[in-house]
Amino acid sequence: MSGLTVAMRSSIGKWLREYLSFGLTVALLLAARSSLADHYVVPSGSMEPTLLPGDRVLVDKQAYGFRLPFTLVKLSRGVRVTRGDIVVFDSPADGTRLIKRVVALPGDLVEVKAGHVTINGAPAASDPSSPSERLDDHALTLNLEFGGGPDVAPTRVPAGQVFVLGDARGNSRDSRFFGFVPERAIYAKASHVYYRSQAGLVWLPL
Repeated sequence: MSGLTVAMRSSIGKWLREYLSFGLTVALLLAARSSLADHYVVPSGSMEPTLLPGDRVLVDKQAYGFRLPFTLVKLSRGVRVTRGDIVVFDSPADGTRLIKRVVALPGDLVEVKAGHVTINGAPAASDPSSPSERLDDHALTLNLEFGGGPDVAPTRVPAGQVFVLGDARGNSRDSRFFGFVPERAIYAKASHVYYRSQAGLVWLPL
């Protein structure tokens, strides 16, 4: 009987060690996914032609600072959000997870007319009839197939907030509808498209 008990204890101990090891591995993976890197599946055409529905996008969750796992609490500072960055955040309106482009930063005077952006009096498009814009170091092509969407009169971006738009300006619910997005609510920067339905595995920088 005692031999059986020892064997059972050994078996249970081995099972517990394996279970705890597995649980710790899962916890570490989830923590890394929460704070370091993750992926995002593009749900709509609001960012066309840059991002297409179904695209799988690699997002960097520590780009703007390392966060405490499973929270928005930052433990360190990363780079500052810049104009043209494509970011992932929860909609201030209903909490839906969205991916949009930052077009204006705190203190900027932003205007949107016929889908084109003007920042601090400087148009992002060199030619108003062109679908091309430049935001700092980011060159982008707009989709104006559905028009430019709502216009925005010159508006100053408050401290700690950013103004975001979709690249498909007439097919995007963005800051023109739900207002500014708090910088602290941005928890990831999109870095690459790694899978596209029509092309399979790709590596497209954003």
